[in-house]
Amino acid sequence: MAQCITCGTELHPERAKKYNYCMARECQEKNAKGLTMVAVGMNKAAEELMILDERTREDLASGRYRDQRRGSFGTSVSGDQAAPSAVEPAGRPAHRAEPRPARRPAAAAATRRPWTEKQEKLALIYNEQGLRPDEIADKLGVSTYTATQIVLAARNRAKR
Repeated sequence: MAQCITCGTELHPERAKKYNYCMARECQEKNAKGLTMVAVGMNKAAEELMILDERTREDLASGRYRDQRRGSFGTSVSGDQAAPSAVEPAGRPAHRAEPRPARRPAAAAATRRPWTEKQEKLALIYNEQGLRPDEIADKLGVSTYTATQIVLAARNRAKR
């Protein structure tokens, strides 16, 4: 018969299948371990929570659960939205929205970009590091709209 590792009392056979300590308060305080939970997916409809064990750690390290918002910012924002307010909640001045250019043929749009190749490379690096469009814009010295367009244009070219 199995015995408690702390006090030596006999364990019930069903309890002994999972635990090596009894239900006494001092035995539980000494031996019970809490579980670490990790949120791997959250949205308005549901949350995906998992117990953080070795397998989950490996999955997280391999990139199986990644923040999908970081890889696709700007796709849900339409160009017809109003310009941002003069001051953001953090107290920093907001970047002014640039006027929308007239529609151009796709070939002309690809050749006339208001940013440099270096800005594009940096924007992609910052995006991969998980920075938001406003943070990328601050680092590059462009508007949030332009930072978003840089990343989206580069991604669209990569898909072709």
